[in-house]
Amino acid sequence: MPFYIFLSRLPLAALYILSYGLYLLLYYITGYRKAVVKKNLSLAFPEKTEQEIKQLAKLFYRQLAEVAVEIIKARVLEADDYAKRVIIKNPEIFDEYRSQQQPVIVLSIHACNWEWMLHAMSTQLDIPIDAVYKPLHNETVNRLIYGIRSRFGTRALSMQESTRDVVKRRREFRLFAMVADQSPISRERSYWSTFMNQPAAFYQGSEKIAKLTKYPVVFAAMKRISTGHYQIEFQTLTEPPYEKDSHNILDSYIAAAEKTIREQPESWLWSNRRWKRQPEDQDYADKNTE
Repeated sequence: MPFYIFLSRLPLAALYILSYGLYLLLYYITGYRKAVVKKNLSLAFPEKTEQEIKQLAKLFYRQLAEVAVEIIKARVLEADDYAKRVIIKNPEIFDEYRSQQQPVIVLSIHACNWEWMLHAMSTQLDIPIDAVYKPLHNETVNRLIYGIRSRFGTRALSMQESTRDVVKRRREFRLFAMVADQSPISRERSYWSTFMNQPAAFYQGSEKIAKLTKYPVVFAAMKRISTGHYQIEFQTLTEPPYEKDSHNILDSYIAAAEKTIREQPESWLWSNRRWKRQPEDQDYADKNTE
């Protein structure tokens, strides 16, 4: 039996005790991506002192360890558990879309517990959800995450499948959920903008899909209330008609993402190499000299 199956059967209280050991392992013993985390934090918050950056890094690793055990526990948590632990503040934002059978794109970021966010939406909104994911290189972890995301009727779609699927089923009422803050690889065309004080590249896929389908775009912000308890609040970013050459959809998303991160910075996934690339085209330079 895989070890993560055994862990998922432990009570959350026991898993949180184990998570403290995981925090010590990640931060003090292995130093897992510590240089990346501290560099990212220093770039994003140039006004903070070295001691403040160090303290913020520790808070991040503490929460990262807790999220790790929470994701494992997601294998067995039921709908009632998510109703108690994840409060959706304004589910009524989808009422008008529901009445019109209008599909919606929901964008979010890797903040707090994005897996629990998906399950809370699946179990509390009573709307079909298609969740786009980027397959992981580790096949064991990828199978675990795929299985978790497919619970409660959610359809998990790889990024390669997503565009074709959304076009094929574009008239079906559903939420098309994407966590869109990953950094694109160099061969993919990116949209460059200033994000957390740094030039950053963003995938254009969500914007292209919104323009193609004429779906409205909603942002989902997750906030940690206490250990194991979260709140989700939705915000409408943009609605059609969309201008062909405008990047208003991505600009609105980037602004909402940054606001969410600044309100609770320790909850974002700082271990990703968010700013590993530098802008190569003139568009970014022109945009930031206007």
